[in-house]
Amino acid sequence: MKSKIYKISLYLVLSLVSITMLVPFVWMFLTAFKTVSETMQVDPFVIVPKVWQTQNFGNVIKAMDFVRLYINTLSMVALRILFAIVTATLSGYAFARLEFKGKNVMFALVLFQMMIPVQIFIIPQYVMVSKLHLTNTVAGLVFPGIVSAFGTFLLRQSYMQLPRDLEEAARLDGCNIPQTFFYIMAPLTKSAMVALGIFTAVFAYKDLMWPMIVCPDNRATTLASALAKMNGQYSQKYPELMMAALISCVPMIIIYIIFQKQFIEGIATSGGKL
Repeated sequence: MKSKIYKISLYLVLSLVSITMLVPFVWMFLTAFKTVSETMQVDPFVIVPKVWQTQNFGNVIKAMDFVRLYINTLSMVALRILFAIVTATLSGYAFARLEFKGKNVMFALVLFQMMIPVQIFIIPQYVMVSKLHLTNTVAGLVFPGIVSAFGTFLLRQSYMQLPRDLEEAARLDGCNIPQTFFYIMAPLTKSAMVALGIFTAVFAYKDLMWPMIVCPDNRATTLASALAKMNGQYSQKYPELMMAALISCVPMIIIYIIFQKQFIEGIATSGGKL
C-alpha cells in the first residue's frame, strides 16, 4: 500500500513539474496566433485566440531571412561542437594520462577560466577577431568556442575513470601514445563526447551577446541575435515575436527527436544537467 501511494505521489509531482515546464511553450504557441490587442489584454482567461491569425507567419518570414539565419546558426553550432570535442578530447587525455612539466599549473588555469564570467573575455576576443578581419563571418561566431575549458575538465574526468591496465596492455602490444589514444582510450569516452556535444550545442544555439557584438550585420547574425533585434523601442508586436521564436525552436526540436537516445544517454552518463 505504501509503495502504491509513493508511486502515485511521485507520478503526480512529476506530472505537475512537466506541466509547469510546458506552460511557457504552450503560451508561446498560442500567442503566435493572436492579435496584438489580444496579447495586451489583462483578462487571464483569454488564452486561446478567438481567431487564429496565420498572417503572423507570413509577416515574420518577410521580415526575417530565416534560411540565412538557420545556415549561420547551424554552421556555428556544428563547428563549435567539432572544435570543442577535438580540443577537449586531446587536452583531457593529456591532463589525465600524461606526465609533463607544469601540468598541474596549466590545469589550474583551465579551472580558473571556468570560474571567471565569460563576459570578461569578450573585449580581448573581439579585438582578436577584429584584427583577423573575421567580423560578420561564421568564423568570428565560432572563435570563442574553439577551445572549451568545461569540455577539457569533463573529458579529463572521463579518462581518469578508465583503468590503467588498458594502457599497460596497449604498451605491451607495441602501441605508442597516439595509437593508445586513438584506438583504445578515445572510443571508451564516447558518452562523454556526446554529453559535451549536447552542452556545446545548447549553449551555442542560445548564445546572444557574442553574435550581437561580432556580427551586427543582419545577414551574418544568428537566430538568437535576430530575435533580440525584433524588439521595438516604443511598441512590441508580441504575436510576431512569438511566431519568430516558435520558428527558431524547430531545428533544436528536430535534432532532439533524431538524437533523443544519444541525448538522454549522454546526460545520464556524464551526470550533468542543462
